[in-house]
Amino acid sequence: MSDEQHTDSDDEDSDSDNVSAGRLSFFGALTCSFIPGFLRKLRWLQGVRNMLNLPTQSFPAPSSQQRVAPSGRTKVALKPGHSLMDWIRFSKSGKDLTGLRGRLIEVTQEELQKHNTRNDCWTCIRGMVYNVSPYMDYHPGGEEELMKAAGIDGTDLFDQVHRWVNYESMLKECLVGRMATKPTTTFKGIIPPPPPVSNSTTPVASLPVKDSSPRYEWFQTESTVHLVIYTKRRIPNSGCTVVDLDAGVLRLEVLLGKMSYIIHLRLLEDVDGNIAVHTTATVGKIQVTLHKQAKVKWQSLGQPLEFHNTFLCKKDRALFFRDCVLVSRTEVNHNTQVLQLQLPRGTVMHVPVGKHIYLKSLIQETEVVRPYTPIDQELSVGPDPSSEKTYLYLMIKFYSDGALTQHLNSLCVGDRISVSGPEGTFSLRPLRDVTVLYLLAAGTGFTPMARLIRLALQEMNTIRKAQLLFFNRREEDILWRRELDELAAKEQRFQVEHILSEPCESWAGRKGRVDEAMLNDCLIRPDGSKCYVCVCGPTAFTELTVRLVKQQGFTEEELHSFQG
Repeated sequence: MSDEQHTDSDDEDSDSDNVSAGRLSFFGALTCSFIPGFLRKLRWLQGVRNMLNLPTQSFPAPSSQQRVAPSGRTKVALKPGHSLMDWIRFSKSGKDLTGLRGRLIEVTQEELQKHNTRNDCWTCIRGMVYNVSPYMDYHPGGEEELMKAAGIDGTDLFDQVHRWVNYESMLKECLVGRMATKPTTTFKGIIPPPPPVSNSTTPVASLPVKDSSPRYEWFQTESTVHLVIYTKRRIPNSGCTVVDLDAGVLRLEVLLGKMSYIIHLRLLEDVDGNIAVHTTATVGKIQVTLHKQAKVKWQSLGQPLEFHNTFLCKKDRALFFRDCVLVSRTEVNHNTQVLQLQLPRGTVMHVPVGKHIYLKSLIQETEVVRPYTPIDQELSVGPDPSSEKTYLYLMIKFYSDGALTQHLNSLCVGDRISVSGPEGTFSLRPLRDVTVLYLLAAGTGFTPMARLIRLALQEMNTIRKAQLLFFNRREEDILWRRELDELAAKEQRFQVEHILSEPCESWAGRKGRVDEAMLNDCLIRPDGSKCYVCVCGPTAFTELTVRLVKQQGFTEEELHSFQG
């Protein structure tokens, strides 16, 4: 699901720019990462750095702000006129948001600590100080969350949930200056103690350190070039490789749990955009085949580029985008559509079940980024028509004042939108040997469940029962209701129950909102069974449901809450 996609259960108490995914605690409305026009941003940043004598930094920096972390937040109702788009307009209005009339200053620790009140709130992020007082009323997480960083360095709080966000752009007009560097004290006359002397005369051999980093090699034939990656571990059968070939530059990323291995090269010679990826899961081997345009012998693969042959934590990688084409749009209900996007030639990408991608677009000279969870083309069990991995299907709910959804709603077939690679923490590993799978979804929180249902019925023979509890406001809000009911009628192992909070008088199904009594009635643990529960929906729904599920006796190891 998307940060911008509210669930139907959430509409009555939220603005459409207040996100429904539960991952925003600090700087909540910063879920929209936006960057002014690229050249203008570079000029502005360079000017600030020159003025403040700042060292040049790479963007995104380590612990990149272009990430979303799996953390929850408490959302509050904003006043009218305080949506995300309202903040964009207000921050560009020319008003003095710092109180310094355009001056940039150096801020000491003592000075920063003085600005710790609601109407005078400064905070520091990576050495830069911002006056966030004007932003208080625009923050979906509420004043309380922002005040946690009042008068202190808020970098750690920010990084817990917003490493993907470009705060420099978001808070550009709130920039006060930089933190003053503390002078280094020199201590003279202190001689460090000598290293301890061992009485042992027997040399101690150091244990060899096992290198777990992937490695690669390549070979060629007259017409092809083959790149072979040895991951040194088992990998998913569905694959874990994203390949992008554009204008002679090859970027290959292998996703290995929380880690990421990248090969990044400007190829020596031209190749076709038709790329083949073959995975041998049991031995962790990946082979990528490229087709030469000219039958000449290559002396090397090409010139290494940034981050080539590196093995890093995924969270420390910048998001990488490629432009996809809108192929079709299909109506699901009165406010939701499925958008079919085609990956560019030269891109091979499979989004694993439970992972999400980010969409990025330029809106009012601002880059807006939102996460969405892909679905399969259809829900029924059987061969996946989209198995070629050339298309993405996104179920998107549109809002009249949504920062990104209105732009998506205006796209025509043939228009382009930037799409990131797979992100997210969900793993299929805990589902091994599970016999009963419970899925609790509210509104568009259904999107990660859709592929999980299909996978459970098609590939997980140990699961004897998969049950979806689907919470919505009204009947017309239920997504894929016909498909769900047909699947339940066809598959004995699958059950679905629709729960409405605002049903019509003729509704014969379950009514109300999630509560202890309802879960006590629905979440039954048969003797000898191994159960697992997945939850996804708006923040309030997810937090309440997770708490209630734990009260039913389910442990952390038996529970996953999708956070986007």
